[in-house]
Amino acid sequence: MTDAAPTGLALIRTGLGNRKTGTMLAFGFAAGLPFTLLLGTLNAWLGEAKVNLATIGLLSWIGLLYAFKFLWSPLVDRLRLPLLERFGRRKSWLLLCQGVLAATFVALSATDPVLGLGWFALLAVIGAFAAATQDVVIDAWRIDVADERATLGLLSSAYQLGYRTATLIGGALALVMAARIGWPLVYAIMGALMALLLIVTLLAPDTPRPAALTPGEAAIGPSRADKRTGLIIVGLCWSWAILTIAAFMVRALAVAPGETPPSVGDFTRLTGPWIVVATVVVPALVAAWLTRRSGAGADPATGIVEHGYRALILPMAELVGRLGYGVVIVLGLILSYRLCDSIWGPFAYPFYLTELHYTNDEVAFASKIFGVGMTILGISLGGILFATVGRMPTLLLGAIVAALSNLLYADLAAGAPVIDAVAGATGLLKLGVDARMVRLMVAISGENIAGGLAGAAFVAYLSSIASKEHSAVQYALLSSLTLLVGSLGRAGLGEAVEQMGYAPVFRFTAALGLVAVVFVLLEWVRWSRETKRA
Repeated sequence: MTDAAPTGLALIRTGLGNRKTGTMLAFGFAAGLPFTLLLGTLNAWLGEAKVNLATIGLLSWIGLLYAFKFLWSPLVDRLRLPLLERFGRRKSWLLLCQGVLAATFVALSATDPVLGLGWFALLAVIGAFAAATQDVVIDAWRIDVADERATLGLLSSAYQLGYRTATLIGGALALVMAARIGWPLVYAIMGALMALLLIVTLLAPDTPRPAALTPGEAAIGPSRADKRTGLIIVGLCWSWAILTIAAFMVRALAVAPGETPPSVGDFTRLTGPWIVVATVVVPALVAAWLTRRSGAGADPATGIVEHGYRALILPMAELVGRLGYGVVIVLGLILSYRLCDSIWGPFAYPFYLTELHYTNDEVAFASKIFGVGMTILGISLGGILFATVGRMPTLLLGAIVAALSNLLYADLAAGAPVIDAVAGATGLLKLGVDARMVRLMVAISGENIAGGLAGAAFVAYLSSIASKEHSAVQYALLSSLTLLVGSLGRAGLGEAVEQMGYAPVFRFTAALGLVAVVFVLLEWVRWSRETKRA
């Protein structure tokens, strides 16, 4: 059996009968459910509760925990949990994370997001931290247990199937249920569903903990002193960034009635760039310095310094050493490519439900059922274009259509005159579907096709940039950076929507997409020169 991803029929025939593959299916569900409930569906609840958009954008910063998860991944890999370690190296962490997530959903169901917004936000942060940590463990478990029968391709396909199923249940089904039984009961049910997954985890296979690095094993890179210095600098920068974001969230959410909350727009404009410097620029400079210092000493490969260097600095150091000054273009592309669509994601449900007054059922069908089909179509188009016209043309087209799709939403927010004209000219309004639903489905289809195409192109690009030697950690690092700028800008964007309305903001996010287009063109030039030189 090869590592190629199997078809759905092959997955059913060969995979579900395999204990590891069936477990991976459940773990994919366990990963997708909290991501959907905490970073998507929760915003629908907040919007219906009349929480202002600036606050919704601020709460979306919990998604940064997914961007920062690689920071504590070495700890998850090495730390033995008291009492739970006897269940297994990975299972102990999964039991802890899933138990916390189940309790979080139940606690959210008992909390009023208006009267107890501070506690509500704290619970969401705890849940997001547990969910991000669970992702680290599940990714490691998949690599650990893969063998000739349960290949990585088969396990990855099972994971995606479980994940997509969870997004439908946590998204479409949750919206439909909320319209009938209310959000608190929906989250209580989801907490119970998460608790049931603990049974799957208890029955899952696990692998033994590997031996630690031995004093006789060769160290890599620069001397221990240089590594320690680099780790301290990077650690201080990341700690400052995380504490700064957390402190602002606490200040903004703990404002007493009648007081003016701090401006999230000012924070994004004045402090946001320094957070990017601290989390991207400084680590890249440290990596470049340590690359030049490689071979400066020969210390034994033991202790937390060596593990921290291999996990947090070596992936970036390898990238800087391989690409040289070209890493500036690559990092610029990674930070900006998904910006125009990721930055407004938390406001989708408030836009559909509160601004445009669609029902939960209408949004569930258009966004989570019809929309998923359009996303699959976009991913398929991305794969076809990548195979026919090549990597860089597909990447460029993805950046362009992702920016243009925001103009569809700008038109929808302005009353959909262009969408109505196109729908009328193409006969879509004559299909017997309500004109309001046609408008919504046209906008969602354009955005999801563009997002699927751009996403497929971007994943392929990241995979081509990551080195084979450090593929897992390096890919995790680069994909995490993709979330950084968009997540930081969301709170300011929510404030802008309240001040100017949706249509001007959507035009602004479309313009932001031009930044990614410029970086793709620069990367195309760099890549062409590298190809000719090779």
